[in-house]
Amino acid sequence: MVEISTSILSVEKGKEAETFFALEKAKTDYFHIDVMDGKFVQKDTYKDMLEYSSYIRRISNLPMDIHLMVEDVETGIEVFSAVEPNIITFHLEACKDKEEVMKHIQHIKEKGSRVGIAIKPETKIEEVYEYLPYVHMCLIMTVEPGKGGQTLITDMLAKISELKTYIEKKNLEIDIEVDGGINLKTAPRVKKAGANILVAGTAILIATNYKEIIDELREEE
Repeated sequence: MVEISTSILSVEKGKEAETFFALEKAKTDYFHIDVMDGKFVQKDTYKDMLEYSSYIRRISNLPMDIHLMVEDVETGIEVFSAVEPNIITFHLEACKDKEEVMKHIQHIKEKGSRVGIAIKPETKIEEVYEYLPYVHMCLIMTVEPGKGGQTLITDMLAKISELKTYIEKKNLEIDIEVDGGINLKTAPRVKKAGANILVAGTAILIATNYKEIIDELREEE
């Protein structure tokens, strides 16, 4: 089943509360929290995302999907575990070696969340294979991380397919999440390639009817 994780990165200032309520009513599967530190990526959303996620936790029981685009993964895990997210995803590129990757995976599990591992567009999919037996999800970035509203890099479709084939061959139970440039035009291709969780922000938040677009994005072919 395809699930939709709504990125709240471009929520209009001053309209946060009504937007979060509307997204819950529209039955998004997850709130996607894009945590950026201004170092790993240019933008810095740390403070806002902590504020938003704390607020969401007070008003909603919907699962939160925390995407750490940060250099200091350890602190990110500590800080955002406080909002009891369903899943915390960190970037392979933020780790210097295998030992560090495994340490973060363990840390997230100890904090009671599921584990996701993310890769940027230029990282080869094979680099993530050895960690797949230990995680719940692999997030493929289909744009350069750091800002919303970008266009999906179509070369990434082959990467999604490759990962899907590998997962099936190894008989692993892992979600494939795709983030970047997801809209009604690109969603069918991404789902066909093998993704089962789609992160969409701009496409949902500019719509007049959240439920309608979430349902359409979710629709199986």
